[in-house]
Amino acid sequence: MQRMLFLLGMAVALPGHAMAQEKSEPPHTIRSITLYGDEKCPQPKDKDEIVVCSNMGDSPYRIPKQLRGTPPDVPHQSWANRAAMTEEAGRHNIPNSCSAVGTDGQTGCTAQMLSEWRAARKEIEDSENAGR
Repeated sequence: MQRMLFLLGMAVALPGHAMAQEKSEPPHTIRSITLYGDEKCPQPKDKDEIVVCSNMGDSPYRIPKQLRGTPPDVPHQSWANRAAMTEEAGRHNIPNSCSAVGTDGQTGCTAQMLSEWRAARKEIEDSENAGR
């Protein structure tokens, strides 16, 4: 595909290059156009214009064919849940995570210990006040 785009660009640019050599002035207008599907490259409006076209496939709004058939990692799940899963998977590498993996992993160990202590105290208090 790159070869085809190069040849197309050369086919359009060479006549413009020859005209520019005759005048010894650079062209006043260079248009770069992105085409989709079966669109055709437009012709230059005047002799002092160069049109460069590139074809980018079917459509700018379509998922590429190689990605269309791949099933999602977890089917029938919202993007919010997928983002939360990704965030949770990488959480052990962030600061305050109480992990031996990565930098700043140890900084969260005290916070984790205190939150576990609070939860245990709340459970004890709830069990003591259950009969009242």
